[in-house]
Amino acid sequence: MDLSKIKALIDVVGQSNVAELSVTEKDVTVRIFRNPKAGHASVTSANSAAVSTTSQSAATATQPAGVAVKAPVFGVLHRTPAPGQAPFVQLGDAVEEGQTLFVIEAMKVFNTISAPRSGRIAYLTDIDGGEVETGHVLAEIV
Repeated sequence: MDLSKIKALIDVVGQSNVAELSVTEKDVTVRIFRNPKAGHASVTSANSAAVSTTSQSAATATQPAGVAVKAPVFGVLHRTPAPGQAPFVQLGDAVEEGQTLFVIEAMKVFNTISAPRSGRIAYLTDIDGGEVETGHVLAEIV
């Protein structure tokens, strides 16, 4: 699937009331979903990490006291980089924007979940090695 088709699909979802759209072409599946609270549509594919497009008004809005880190895709959540290693983060840890918090394995693709901003981990899910749904709150950063 070429980039122009993906952009057109993003526009369709962004301008409609559609909450989620999955399109498969040949061996590539693109899944576009809307997060109405953040005002943006996100795209995930079987061959790439999550990409998001945000409207200017959402980008300039002030951030709330706590930011929820939600699962962008359905998959198996891993809190450690490899079995037997220390977790990426623990409750109460200070994190920097862009720091890896989790990895979600979906269709043999490992999606890195990073901190959207700097702060301290105020909530951390106890799921490790189990399935999470799209939108499941994994952590909260204050």
